[in-house]
Amino acid sequence: MELVKKNIHMNRWKNHAATQITLDDDFIVPDTMDDMEQIVLDTGSIQIETSRPQGEKVSVKGKLDFRVLYRREGGGLQTLGGSIPFEETVNVPGLTEHDYISMTWELDDLNVSMINSRKMSVKAIVTLNVQVETLYDVEAAVDVAAGTDGEDARVLREEMDVAGIGVRKKDTYRVKETIALSGNKPNIEAILWSGVRLGSTSSRPGDGKIYIDGELSVFVIYTAEGEGSPVQWLEESVPFSGELEVSGCREEMIPVISMRLVHREVEARPDYDGEMRELELDAVIELDLKLYEEEKMELVSDLYSTNREAVLETGEVCFDQILTKNLCKCKIAEKVEISSHDRILQICHSEGAVKIDEMEVKDDTLHIEGALEVQLLYMTDDDSQPIQSATEIIPFHQMVEAKGISEDSIYQMNASLDNMSAVMLGGSMVEVKAVVNLDLLVLQPVCRQVITGVTVQPLNMEKIQKLPGIVGYIVQPGDSLWKIAKKFHTTVENIMETNGLSSDEIRPGEKLILVKEIAQG
Repeated sequence: MELVKKNIHMNRWKNHAATQITLDDDFIVPDTMDDMEQIVLDTGSIQIETSRPQGEKVSVKGKLDFRVLYRREGGGLQTLGGSIPFEETVNVPGLTEHDYISMTWELDDLNVSMINSRKMSVKAIVTLNVQVETLYDVEAAVDVAAGTDGEDARVLREEMDVAGIGVRKKDTYRVKETIALSGNKPNIEAILWSGVRLGSTSSRPGDGKIYIDGELSVFVIYTAEGEGSPVQWLEESVPFSGELEVSGCREEMIPVISMRLVHREVEARPDYDGEMRELELDAVIELDLKLYEEEKMELVSDLYSTNREAVLETGEVCFDQILTKNLCKCKIAEKVEISSHDRILQICHSEGAVKIDEMEVKDDTLHIEGALEVQLLYMTDDDSQPIQSATEIIPFHQMVEAKGISEDSIYQMNASLDNMSAVMLGGSMVEVKAVVNLDLLVLQPVCRQVITGVTVQPLNMEKIQKLPGIVGYIVQPGDSLWKIAKKFHTTVENIMETNGLSSDEIRPGEKLILVKEIAQG
């Protein structure tokens, strides 16, 4: 008896590890800059420089880049930036040199405060996430070759849906755009503050390509030409769309694609008339591409012969199945009150960040708890301090149906923000509206015993002769016609014919007549 074997290239999520680090440092205002009176805005981003495995650990080196916009003593605004480097080791039990490591990170909290007019404190909490996948090959039987020696092989096949990664790579997409000032805006003297946010992103696979689109929200505070001119600001949305060449990509693949801004720069430049009325945007988006493909695989899960003794060699195959792929939209509409001693005249700018706090499995449903962190920049009636900011936290809850989900399921989720707005309602009340996109893929680890080899021996006639030639049998829970046929040395076809069955479905308590069969060989 000869097996037809197939080499199966398996991909499995192996482990996940996370660690939080606290960054804390003090910074002195350079001598070339004015004293601080109040910090108006702050922002930060994490840059991972290297991540490399060392045994069952991953060594991570990076830095926190931060910027603050502060009000000078005596009036006016200035921008100050700096970096806090860090090195951290993340323990990942079971990690080997052949595993594939991917890393994500989140800036969970950034707190910049004044110590005095020449010194400030920068504190931050950073979460580092390490995901480990393993790739391996298994040889398993997919069929039995047609015998030439009279072997009567009975084969049970099992069809399985296997999720494997067809494409895995990182790439970048660059956006360069010129933004012209509207006619009612004065010329730019100097940019005080610029922010660029990525939003409304989507992607889809094509044959040999990935199509992406989204928008970049650009916010700039600048001083205008002319002595005594008030501080100006502008906000523009820059849509983009494009395609990336991705070898091996096919339209039917299932994408898990995350996009992250890794470079953003906004510079003032002269227009055709030589006036400083244009902004040049240069942004680089990093894409982490994973494209899954589902394959239906038919393996031999059991076999026996009615004229030979088949001794099976088995092994375990572990793989991932795609349980659900879902894009959920969580709508947020919340009224918040800004604590301000001054009267709020208008909202200048609003931006938000999505934080996922917890995911919990309950009754075939994944419960997602998170929060939208909203930063608001607004104008007040205090001429000495016209621009102020506030940060508000809006919690949200979302449920995603995923039949069959369990505690050992693996979740991959990209959270993004769409269509956020903040509108004054009167007094200090602001209505915040937003849509949180939760792009979710749930994988289910599955392990199966498969046949890797078989040894054929002559029948044990003494054992066979002890079996009754004809016997009545009552179906037990967990029985199948295959199990019964193998146990009583007959075939599924024989049982169905003898008992007049039209299908191989049986129920506990049914009575069957079984006739022993010994094929001639």
